[in-house]
Amino acid sequence: MKSIKIFALFFVILSVVSVSAQRRSSYEKYGNTLNLGLGIGGYSGYYGYTGRTLPVLHANYEFDAGKNFTLAPFVTIFTYSDNNYRETVLPLGVKGSLYLDKLLMAGPKWDFYGAGSLGFALVGTTWNDGYYGDRSYYRRASPLFLDLHIGTEFHFNRHVGAFLDFSTGVSTIGIAIR
Repeated sequence: MKSIKIFALFFVILSVVSVSAQRRSSYEKYGNTLNLGLGIGGYSGYYGYTGRTLPVLHANYEFDAGKNFTLAPFVTIFTYSDNNYRETVLPLGVKGSLYLDKLLMAGPKWDFYGAGSLGFALVGTTWNDGYYGDRSYYRRASPLFLDLHIGTEFHFNRHVGAFLDFSTGVSTIGIAIR
């Protein structure tokens, strides 16, 4: 019983010291960043109904929403076609990222994060001239989506970095501009 009390007292003291140390130090800001990327997607998320891997363009703007947490409204665009039609898809949404630099003891040039994105896809279809067949022969994915991400960014300097984002929807590589 005495050892439990000593352990509890030690835990309380350690917690108070840790909280005090965190209050004194400022936390790193991850927001105010424009991320521009090129990626690939194909078989999951809002790309699920294409049946193949596609190139995509992606842009988001991160802003700080809390300690080690950012929100980033985004837009992505991709287009594809087959013998009968062309589709252009414009996914819009927001990505929430939790930065894990302190947990992973990352150096100042690196950022690591886990994230989730939620959004919807606007889809425009153009049928080829002369096609009179069934225009509903393919199945369309739901316009709503939820994707998971893990990623990293390397800072070349205070204003420019390169990022790599692996996702269940589309994985991107690109440049981060602060």
